[in-house]
Amino acid sequence: MDEQQRPFTLWHGLRLSSFQIGSAMGDILITSIWNRILIVNFGIPATPVGLLIALRYLLSPLSLWAGNLTDNRSFFGLRRTPMIWLGRVLMVASLPFLGLSVVRLEGSTSDTWGWLFALVSSLAYGVGTLISGGPFLALVRESAPERLQGVAISMAQTVLIIFFAFVGIGFSLWMPTYSSQVFWQMILATMIVGGFFWFFAIAGLERRDAMPPPDAQGPTTATRLGDVLRTIWSDRRTRLFFLFLSLGTLASWSHEAILEPFGADVFDLSMGTTTRFNSYWQTATVITLIIGGILWRKRPPEAQQRVASFGLLVMALGLVVLVMAAVAGQRHLLEVGLLVFGGGFGVYTYGGVALMAVISPDRHAGAYLGLWTISTLLFKGLGTFLGGATRDLLLLQMALPPGLSYGVVFLLQALGLATAALLLTRIDICLLYTSPSPRDRTRYRMPSSA
Repeated sequence: MDEQQRPFTLWHGLRLSSFQIGSAMGDILITSIWNRILIVNFGIPATPVGLLIALRYLLSPLSLWAGNLTDNRSFFGLRRTPMIWLGRVLMVASLPFLGLSVVRLEGSTSDTWGWLFALVSSLAYGVGTLISGGPFLALVRESAPERLQGVAISMAQTVLIIFFAFVGIGFSLWMPTYSSQVFWQMILATMIVGGFFWFFAIAGLERRDAMPPPDAQGPTTATRLGDVLRTIWSDRRTRLFFLFLSLGTLASWSHEAILEPFGADVFDLSMGTTTRFNSYWQTATVITLIIGGILWRKRPPEAQQRVASFGLLVMALGLVVLVMAAVAGQRHLLEVGLLVFGGGFGVYTYGGVALMAVISPDRHAGAYLGLWTISTLLFKGLGTFLGGATRDLLLLQMALPPGLSYGVVFLLQALGLATAALLLTRIDICLLYTSPSPRDRTRYRMPSSA
């Protein structure tokens, strides 16, 4: 089947992107609600909570392993799908332990079983995310014609951000004040709704093939992975892009564990109000992603360098506004800063995703996308931890005023984003991927309704 017989329809893109509904529900439950309950309601320091959230990101090398494995092996005649579903089953299984951790820690913040349940939940959710995320992006990329591969990945990422906003608002209305019973209801809803879309989005998409890919013959996966890593890392542009992506991600997410506590500590805002913080900036992100898709859709992916740099600088500006809000106690600037930050994040995401598609050759698409997943997840986790640890150092150890403590964290984020924008200008991006092989072109099929 040639590329013309393999159309990428709107329905096909939306169906693939519905996979992200469960991802948004799970991430909001853990990084917005669970951490707020522990830090604000239970009075637990942000450092151990941020470390638990970051733990799954520290296991990110699993993403490269899984991506390379699905590049070179088939399971039950399928390459990507079994690994994706295995990871999502682990994520569903992790959520009851999240609820058990809250039950135990509500009685005593030093309860051993409570922390053990939290650890098990973080590990299972993290491993599941890591072994399925890279193969899913590879499946999205390979199911579209070459000229639309960046668009396909951008659509999936846009839907994820859209549902971050929707789920954040929905959960905030569902539980405006902490309730153990309502929290369990949210967990059950995430397991059922998320599990359904994780299955529905990709069921039947990948064509079954009893034989493994031709390049699966010969060397073992472990040896092949080492060869792939050496090939990847031998390109200076790849190394610089990894550094850029890592620094940009670290600076972008250092607020994740402290944004809601910031609203509570500095402005004494309710849980329902602070839960909507993520929805504010993510809504702005969605709007700019849509506008970007209209304005820049005809630009070749390798021409998105300036777009990504501009987005980083706008994000830095939004964080400077948050610094002013925190230090001067100006409540009315809070939403302004979040909206500016979110708008810049959308521009940065649009350009950055296109660049990721460029630097992911067909032959090792899973491995390359696994490497970019390592960068984003590992440094997202590190940023989450460092943001919480810096807040604790300034607020709890040095006893600085809450506004100043949070303001310093936001200022450090802004400096990191500006540095990442400067680094991106030093990378010579060029089109690296080649035309798919005939075998790759027939491996994926559209649903009959498409």
